[in-house]
Amino acid sequence: APVQQFTPIMVVTIPPRMCPTVSLKMASRRTDCLAKPLSGFFEKLGSLVGSYPFYFFVVPLILSAALGGGFTFLKDREDNDFERQFTPRKGPSKATRAFVKENFPYNDSMFSEDRLYENDYFASIIAVSTNNLNILANPAFEDIIRLNNKILNITVYNGTLGFNELCARANGECIPNTILDIVRSNETDQTGIIFPVCTHGSSSVFLGSVLGGVITDANSSVISAQAVKLFYYLDGKESTTNASKLWLRRFKKLLSDETDKKHIDVRITYCHTVFLSLIDSHTTDGFPLFLITYALAITFSVISCLRFDNVRNKVWVAVFGVLSSGLAVLSSFGLLLYIGVPFVITVANSPFLILGIGLNNMFVMVSDWQHTNVKDSVPKRMAHSYKEAIMSITITALTDILKFSIGVTSDFPSQQWNLSNPIRNKKCDSVKPFAIIFMEEEMY
Repeated sequence: APVQQFTPIMVVTIPPRMCPTVSLKMASRRTDCLAKPLSGFFEKLGSLVGSYPFYFFVVPLILSAALGGGFTFLKDREDNDFERQFTPRKGPSKATRAFVKENFPYNDSMFSEDRLYENDYFASIIAVSTNNLNILANPAFEDIIRLNNKILNITVYNGTLGFNELCARANGECIPNTILDIVRSNETDQTGIIFPVCTHGSSSVFLGSVLGGVITDANSSVISAQAVKLFYYLDGKESTTNASKLWLRRFKKLLSDETDKKHIDVRITYCHTVFLSLIDSHTTDGFPLFLITYALAITFSVISCLRFDNVRNKVWVAVFGVLSSGLAVLSSFGLLLYIGVPFVITVANSPFLILGIGLNNMFVMVSDWQHTNVKDSVPKRMAHSYKEAIMSITITALTDILKFSIGVTSDFPSQQWNLSNPIRNKKCDSVKPFAIIFMEEEMY
């Protein structure tokens, strides 16, 4: 057999290329100076809550119930004064009023409508005749006299204070509706009433502001009129403020319930309590919307946390997460009412903001809980959930506080109270009955 020849293979070893060693020294900067201590603290808090869920479930309920007692002061703390709450503190109109008040001082003992720059305690009505009757003649004028007598007989505080005690005075007497005296003195002959300026006694009275639809003859004597305007001025002293407000409420109720006016139609043209009643109606109108919003929030939360697995199902967590926001409203509002913070109607919008913030935090915590190991103990899973969720919740809390704090600098007092409440509620919305999540896991 032929002999095979093998060609020798030379293996050449090439020394590695020598490269100069470059030492790169990176500057180290700590970026967890806030996250690390917060995460560590809330990790311990989560473990504590997971170990003793009952206390973290019951104590917030008791605390909320105690603080909610502040709502007993709600009526005393209500402050819906239009000028004080809904106008800027340093508005130009207030500077103008201060100038007028300084140079044209008001004399309480000598009422003057022309110098009335801050008295809101008065009411006025317009009576219009029906069927095109002359309102200055009977039977329409009799209805006006009957209604005027009923108004003058309105009393408050079990009949101890009436119009004669609360009225604004000039020369020691209540300010009358002079047009009624003029018509009475000229009841048999209305041609004695000159329009628009009529002489009554020793003074001239301008009738252009109290009579409407006037028909005169060639001598400016009144033939007929269609409308009469009446004013009821009250004293604006601080000692009678509450009584005056109550009298005006009785005035409004009388006009609303009055049915004995067959020949005239009466409308309130100004009454301080009319505006207050509008505010009260808006307050009560918001409650159904508030309940509907909470019902929708609970429904959305339940659907979002619904699972077909009974163990991982978090329906009750969603329900109590929404109720946690409600308890935050109860606690913070009650605390503020305890310490004397005024309650303004615009604050009624705060619960809707608080609900949105609270639901956001709830979903963050539920998401972090569902990413934990189901085989771990509840305290360990809670520690991990709190540790992971704290930074997200902190960032949203800080941004909310920042934007609401900007609103607190507003020159409108009502806006300040409205935007400061969510800031306080942020502090009451974290650890509340979320302990239900741990009690639920313990049962399974």
